[in-house]
Amino acid sequence: MPENQFITPITGVKIERSLLADIGIILKCRLDKTRAPCPKCESDRVRTKSHVKRKLKHAIWNGKIVHLHLRVPKLFCRGCRHYFMVPIPGVLPKRRSTEQFRLDVFHLHQGGLTQKHLSTTHGIATATVERWYQDYVVYRVKELSGRSCPIVLGIDEHFFSKKQGYATTLVDLKNHKVFDVVLGRSETALKAYLEGLPGRDRVKVVVMDLSETYRAIVRKYFPNAMIVADRFHVIRTLNHHFLKLWQTLDPEGRKNRGLLSLMRRHAWNLKPEQIPKLERYFKVIPGLKEVYDFKQDLTRILLKKHLNHHDAKNLIPPFLWHLNECLESPWESLKTFGKTLKSWMEPIVRMWRFTKSNGITEGLHNKMEMISRRAFGFRNFKNYRLRIIALCGWNGVFAVRN
Repeated sequence: MPENQFITPITGVKIERSLLADIGIILKCRLDKTRAPCPKCESDRVRTKSHVKRKLKHAIWNGKIVHLHLRVPKLFCRGCRHYFMVPIPGVLPKRRSTEQFRLDVFHLHQGGLTQKHLSTTHGIATATVERWYQDYVVYRVKELSGRSCPIVLGIDEHFFSKKQGYATTLVDLKNHKVFDVVLGRSETALKAYLEGLPGRDRVKVVVMDLSETYRAIVRKYFPNAMIVADRFHVIRTLNHHFLKLWQTLDPEGRKNRGLLSLMRRHAWNLKPEQIPKLERYFKVIPGLKEVYDFKQDLTRILLKKHLNHHDAKNLIPPFLWHLNECLESPWESLKTFGKTLKSWMEPIVRMWRFTKSNGITEGLHNKMEMISRRAFGFRNFKNYRLRIIALCGWNGVFAVRN
């Protein structure tokens, strides 16, 4: 039975013959390397004491488990008088399966196969499947823990549990990956984590919603970063205050779901048959037409992006005119929005030069919510963080440990 038909070759392990047994396929193997330096004192003064039979699970082929049977030399070190066995390539100490076999179980479980199914097909316990999965996740997260902060960072909150409250998500917007998840959303809860965060001085851009708490945190812990407002939240805030003003002008019309759908849309997205409906309604409510046009003009300005320096500079005068109109408006809702624009003027203006938004973060939040639902919720935040980084924070590719 040719080796390359059903087994991934292991460097340093030579297959001598194969057998078909009740437990599966047995491969009689031997190690090319029968000597090794002492792992304790690194001395080469060793001698062979005896041989130990090792039985290892290695792969699945044609529905059968492939077992490796090896005679591993047991060595004695003359220097420190320490006994040890020759290490097997691709097998970690005290393991009864190769890393290739464990990695296959990890990927199958992550792909959706249940622990019970893998227990039947791979001849291992359901608890073993969970233990192997957690082992690889912890190993990968440990590798990622020393990495530096991304240059373009997205920051937002999401709900974790009723008992522990909210968590903060840090996202690498350039690579569309979750950088980390931290429990809490206040400076007190995040202080210890942010003070020990490596590479926070290299962050150049932080995208966020209009949160005063996160703005204060970014200014304090990311000194070299520019804050860019999230375009979606700015437009949503504008629509919120416009709808409040509409409710003041016409409380009954505000309850009409058909009119609500038309008023929420951008003017350039209206269908030709919808425009006359709005025009007829504006004639009934005096002053609403002017407010609607004002809101549409400001929306066009705020939706600009990827502009050069010259084009962005030309947008500043009309933006300031709309800002002053909001501040001088007799309506309280527009005044409130004007104060928000004034407070967040620089982050909002930076949206014109920048293309990234926290839509990437919100999309990852949807995926994180589905992970939580699939697990029927998490009680332990540590397990939740490991699972999120494993599924949303990297490309899912492992190198076989040796």
